[in-house]
Amino acid sequence: MEDGQEVGLSLTIIRFQSAQLTLKDRPVRITLFSRRCNRRLGTRMWRRGANLEGATANFVETEQLVEYEGFTSSFIQVRGSIPLLWEQIVDLSYKPRLSIIEHEETPKVIQRHFYDLSQRYGDTIVIDLTDKRGDEGDLSNAFAAEMDRIPGVRAISYMLDVALPSYRYVHFDFHHVCRGGNFDNLQALYNQIEEVIQKQGYFLMNSKGEILFEQSGVVRSNCIDCLDRTNVTQSFLARKSLDSQLQRMGALLSSESISLSDNINDIFKRLWVEHGDELSLEYAGSYALKGDLVRYGRQTLPGLIKDGMSALSRYYLNNFHDGVRQDALDLISGYYTVSQGSSSPFHNGGFESASYLPVASAIIVGGITATTFTLSQVGRNAQHFISSIVCAGLTVGVIALVKANGKQFCSRPRLCGLI
Repeated sequence: MEDGQEVGLSLTIIRFQSAQLTLKDRPVRITLFSRRCNRRLGTRMWRRGANLEGATANFVETEQLVEYEGFTSSFIQVRGSIPLLWEQIVDLSYKPRLSIIEHEETPKVIQRHFYDLSQRYGDTIVIDLTDKRGDEGDLSNAFAAEMDRIPGVRAISYMLDVALPSYRYVHFDFHHVCRGGNFDNLQALYNQIEEVIQKQGYFLMNSKGEILFEQSGVVRSNCIDCLDRTNVTQSFLARKSLDSQLQRMGALLSSESISLSDNINDIFKRLWVEHGDELSLEYAGSYALKGDLVRYGRQTLPGLIKDGMSALSRYYLNNFHDGVRQDALDLISGYYTVSQGSSSPFHNGGFESASYLPVASAIIVGGITATTFTLSQVGRNAQHFISSIVCAGLTVGVIALVKANGKQFCSRPRLCGLI
């Protein structure tokens, strides 16, 4: 894989972080590079799946670079949204329904995506971390079915031992297998792909500039957002590769791991936690969830509280701010271009539902308050009971109106279509 090679993917460095540590009295430097594809830039809810050219949302290449005693080694992984045509339109609900877009070009879309990957990286192993139930399950099943149709691809499920083709699709239900914050259960996934990971290898160059090994393939991980579950999984695979790299450089014995040193292990985890936070801030507007699983290997109470705050932040931003952010990204990336002499793409005047949400919210809060107060006065005056019914009815009516028109009350991009 050559840095200058451009095959369908245009990547821009968005994050660079380095840390130096000491291993057996020798300095080791670990650096993480993140490169984002600019062909389908966007925010979490307004850029899902792939476009007709096969470019996917939140596609990021992460390179882990290791330097020790003149040796330089790197291990590359990628993440990206499920490469189908699908959407998840915000509607004020916490978890909007997923919708797969039926299109005659769908088989070609996924083929174009994996052709790009094969041209840039070689063999590809796809790790799908989505649930097998509900809307996620429907999307995951559709993904697996399309992967089966690609020549040379065989879909496999974890816990199965099968032959290894050039492309592989592996489903691993992260939430089911790792429920309760059991991060170490990812070992079950690694056991299934260990042979493939070792075959793909990593890049290694000695102090003379001689290339000893090259990475011949890549692991492509995804969940729904390609943020939280994906970052946990990628950090796990990166640690496995780091152990192998340091062993090959002579920094560790074949039986040793960086996990034996609390200091080194903590620095490594911090790099990946901050890496996940940065990617999440760009795509979802909040810090990554499940950071505790990377940092400690388990969920903690402070981490649970932080995840709850991040989830609420995502909800607010996705519903009420990301439409404007999406328009800005479309302008910056050139996805939308302004024609000279053309009229404004925005429709001025007209009904703007979002502007009425504060009014509706005030009516709901006021209605609930009035209902509660009048109910408390029923014992003193029976007329308060009628007032309570009127207030409650008004409140329920406004809530029903807002719920029925949830999409209209959200911040929506106004420059471009979704695909």
